[in-house]
Amino acid sequence: MINRRQFLKRSTGTVLGAVSFPYVVTSSVLGKNGNVAPSNRIVIGCIGIGWQGGTNMVNFLRKPDTKVVAVCDVDKKHLNQARNRVNREYDNKDCATYSDFRELVVRKDIDVMSIGLPDHWHSIPSIAAVENGKDIYGEKPLSHTLVEGRAMCKAVERYGRIWQTGSWQRSKPNFRFACELVLNGRIGKITKVEVGLPAGHSDFGKTKGQETPGPAPEHLDYNFWLGPAPWSPYCPARVHKNWRWNYDYGGGQLMDWVGHHVDIAHWGLGFDRTGPVEVEGQGVFPSRSAVWNTATKYMIKTKYANGLPMIIAGGHSEIRGGTKWVGEDGWVWVTRDNIDAHPKSLLKDKIKPYEINLHHSSNHYRNFLDCVKSRKETLTPCETAHRSATPGHLGLIAMMLERKIKWDPKKEQIVGDEEASRMLGKSMRSPWQL
Repeated sequence: MINRRQFLKRSTGTVLGAVSFPYVVTSSVLGKNGNVAPSNRIVIGCIGIGWQGGTNMVNFLRKPDTKVVAVCDVDKKHLNQARNRVNREYDNKDCATYSDFRELVVRKDIDVMSIGLPDHWHSIPSIAAVENGKDIYGEKPLSHTLVEGRAMCKAVERYGRIWQTGSWQRSKPNFRFACELVLNGRIGKITKVEVGLPAGHSDFGKTKGQETPGPAPEHLDYNFWLGPAPWSPYCPARVHKNWRWNYDYGGGQLMDWVGHHVDIAHWGLGFDRTGPVEVEGQGVFPSRSAVWNTATKYMIKTKYANGLPMIIAGGHSEIRGGTKWVGEDGWVWVTRDNIDAHPKSLLKDKIKPYEINLHHSSNHYRNFLDCVKSRKETLTPCETAHRSATPGHLGLIAMMLERKIKWDPKKEQIVGDEEASRMLGKSMRSPWQL
C-alpha cells in the first residue's frame, strides 16, 4: 500500500509526464504569503458545543493554522448548528458529527480536543482523549471533584500531553500587571487576600421554574447527558447552561468562578503548585432536593502554610468582586474591567526586565496552539487549574459539613476527618468510571 503523500507524488509525476503544460500549485497549498499549508495545520475535534464549547470552537475556526474536522454533542440541535457553522467557515460539507465522544477520541488524524462539557463530564472524556494522544483545551473548573482533578493531571503527565484550561484572564494585561506588582513586592509582604465572586443563581438558560418532570425532547440523549451523575427525571431547569446550579453536575457560582479570580490570586502569590492547609466556610443553601440546590451565598476562609489568609466570598458586600491582595505597604485590586491600587502611583509603575515578568499572552487560544507546536507548558496547565480549583472543592466540603477541615497540599489528603475525606470524590453511575 502507498500513503496519501506517496500517491499525490506519483500522481503528479504521471500528469507532468503525460502532458506538456505546467502544473500550478497555489500559494495556500504551499503555505506562502501568510497562508498555512494543510499539512502544518493543527487538526481539532470539539466535544460539547452548546455554549462555551461553541464559543471555543468558533475561536479555533478563526485561527489560520487550525482545521476543525469534527464536532460531538448529545443534543442534535447543538450538533447540527455546530456542523453547519464549521462547514460554512470552510465552504464545504466535510465536518463529521458524533453523539458519543468515545468514537471521536480514537480518530488518529486529530491532534487536539476542545472540550466544553458540564463539570460532571470533565474527567472521563478528557482522560480518554489524552490516552489517545490528544492535547486538550478544557474548561474551568478543571474537575467536578478533587479526586477527578488529580486523575486528570496524572493522565496528562503520564501521556505527555499539552493542556490549556479556559482561565483566560491570565491572557489579559490588567491581570498580568496586577500579579507582577504583587510578585515583585510593590505592596510589601502580603497579609491577606480577598476574592469576591458572584452569588445567587443566574438564569442563563431561561429555564427558571421549569422543574416539572417530563419526557426529554427527542433531540437530546438525556441518559447520556446524565452520564456518571445519579439518575434524576428530566426537566428543562436541570440541563443546558443552568446545570451548574445543581451539585450533581456543577458547583454553583463558587466553582463556576474559582478558575478565574482564585486562579488569579494564586498566580499573584506564586501558588500554582500548592494549596491551603485549613479551610472553613458558611453557606446559604436551598433544599438539598431542589433542582437548583447550590449555595446562593457563601463565605470561605482559608489559610496557607505561610500563615496567609484568603477569603473567598459571594453575596457579601464587604468583599469586593475580583481579586485583592493586601500588603504591608498597600494593596492591589483587579477585575475584568478595572484595576486599582494603593498607592495610586503603582498603576503607572513599570516592571523591569530583571524582575519577575510573567508570560505575555494576548490570546488564550493562541497560547495553547503555540504550546501544542512547541510542547512547552501553557499559561494554565492541568496542574495549575487543579490547584486553583482546590480551595473551592474544599470550601464546599467545609460548608456542607459546617466545620473546619485541615488539608495536606502535598499529599492532597484531608487530615483526621474520614467523613470529609469521602467527599473528595463522588460515586459514578454505572457503567461510567475513571
